[in-house]
Amino acid sequence: MSIKEFDGDNEAIHEELESLSTNNSGNKPFSDVLAEHMTRRDVMRGSLAAAVAAFFTPQDLIAGKGGNGKGKNGEGEDEGGNLINFTPVSIADYAAQSDGGKMPVISPDYEYQVLIPWGTPIKPGVPEYDGTGPRPTAAQQENQIGIGHDGMWLFAENGTSNEDGVLCINHEFGTNAHVLGKPSPLSLEDVRLSQAAHGCSVVRVGRDSDGKWDVVFDNRNRRITVNTPVEFDGPVAGTEFLHNLAGNAPLGTVNNCGNGYTPWGTYLTCEENFNGYFGWNDPEFVRNPKQERYGFGPNGFGYGWHEFDERFDISNPDYANEYNRFGWIVEIDPQNPDAPPVKHTAMGCFKHEAIAIRIPESGKVHCYMGDDQRFDYCYKFVSKKPWLVSISQGINPLSEGTLYVAKFNADGTGDWLELSMENPILATMFNSQAELLINTRIAADMLGATPMDRPEWTTIAADGDSVFWTLTNNSQRQSPNVANPEAPNSDGHIIRTRDRGEGQGEKFDWKFFILASETRGTEEVFTDPDAAYADPDGRLFIGTDGGQPDGLQDQLTVFDTTEPVPMPKRLFVGVNSDEITGWAQTPDQTTAMVNMQHPGNGDPSRTNFPAATDGSTVPRDCTIVITRNNGGIVGS
Repeated sequence: MSIKEFDGDNEAIHEELESLSTNNSGNKPFSDVLAEHMTRRDVMRGSLAAAVAAFFTPQDLIAGKGGNGKGKNGEGEDEGGNLINFTPVSIADYAAQSDGGKMPVISPDYEYQVLIPWGTPIKPGVPEYDGTGPRPTAAQQENQIGIGHDGMWLFAENGTSNEDGVLCINHEFGTNAHVLGKPSPLSLEDVRLSQAAHGCSVVRVGRDSDGKWDVVFDNRNRRITVNTPVEFDGPVAGTEFLHNLAGNAPLGTVNNCGNGYTPWGTYLTCEENFNGYFGWNDPEFVRNPKQERYGFGPNGFGYGWHEFDERFDISNPDYANEYNRFGWIVEIDPQNPDAPPVKHTAMGCFKHEAIAIRIPESGKVHCYMGDDQRFDYCYKFVSKKPWLVSISQGINPLSEGTLYVAKFNADGTGDWLELSMENPILATMFNSQAELLINTRIAADMLGATPMDRPEWTTIAADGDSVFWTLTNNSQRQSPNVANPEAPNSDGHIIRTRDRGEGQGEKFDWKFFILASETRGTEEVFTDPDAAYADPDGRLFIGTDGGQPDGLQDQLTVFDTTEPVPMPKRLFVGVNSDEITGWAQTPDQTTAMVNMQHPGNGDPSRTNFPAATDGSTVPRDCTIVITRNNGGIVGS
């Protein structure tokens, strides 16, 4: 569907445009690489297990052995396959208990609680929006939990508390129909309300006297929106690429999708589909190459911000570089409400989905990031210095370093291609590292990076060395192959990479973890892997984002990665038209939090969750607190 076809409700626009490919580079697709290495017969002959066994050694088949080198009982590494012992939600149970998809269903060994739904006050004296009556005002929304709950992390109080902490949470998006109750904004006030519903929340949460989690009013509580002052560091900071003739100060973050967190105690939020909030009012405006490659269109995703807020009209010459101020990794200090968010330009400008950090023996920060669009790329950033050295020198470890993009090879290896002016190919195109980073996607195209099927979340495996990457789906795939046996690829897959070490060049090894299509026809069926978190013991939690088979809705599944051929177990299933995303947990792993995003797509006829079913209350994005009935580790 072309960008020009959209002129109405922006719910449909999100479904199509947020992942519509803009990569016309012609680089060899990941599917072709895999087809060179394995034949379709390998998959069809013996399912995923046989295909992977033909590719990898028995040692490779064993995914992770626990971040502490211990099995479930802490007595060694020989207890593979015993990490998960809960009763999963069956397909029949969901059909019987979900009231036609209007209510979620959790494993009978677990219970859940709703926390911080959209409209929850984070400051005293602010009213709550409960899904009834008029929508909040823009001023109220600025002190309420936003919409589009996504990536998050819990910073435990004093670093150790299992009952209290500061939760940083992303608010990725909310359609006009959901946030405004109308298809389009009619005034600047409408736009300000929409803008205030986006961004991030920093909010203290803790258990009350009844053991339930709730908001704790605290001076650290704050909202960070598209109108919050921000700072830039790295090669692009202070350059002409961020300067507007209007002279306006840098403001805001938007379309905050996945997340990460640092060893020094800060939160990383990822700006994904930032292009969807810009448009142009000048009918004669022509996109430049970056605007075309990053998918900017005349009406964006239908939010209409550009019609009332000139910052988001990229045809306005006074704000010609405003769009360059988005598409970054943004760092937030959860403990200091006066610290402005910092955008790290050394880490590249693209549609950041999530970020996972690994610290090898060198002490340098290795960051793994996906660019969430069909046929886009996997990236890695390596800090210039060990993070402890940088901190001791008053330097942010993420402000300087080297950015790489992945090229997957048919022999199970890969190359991290350096995106810098040291590369003569890139030096012919760009005049500076700042210009290169502003155009990260174009630079990656030039080096022949491998187009992937929507790289989304990343998480570091329990071994501390390898990385799981979720590839959610690709409806634009035209021909079947062993990696994506359906055309289009509607199910997605997960791969695992391991860098070869800092002393062996910028190489990595890769392998499949699972093809989601292999679960079809089984009780464990799941598709469209998205959110990911690997715990220290070897469990991998996956939240899904897409139409699930067999009458299911989006779900939270758990893998035991110590099994030779891991299969998912279904812990939680959401409601109609939602997405299950995000992850946070207490230090003892006995309380976990996931998010239910856009339940019912905001339509009260589909669900009223978290309210009881009444057919009229507007459904609200919310956080789901999950605990085991016996007080055990979540996922066990």
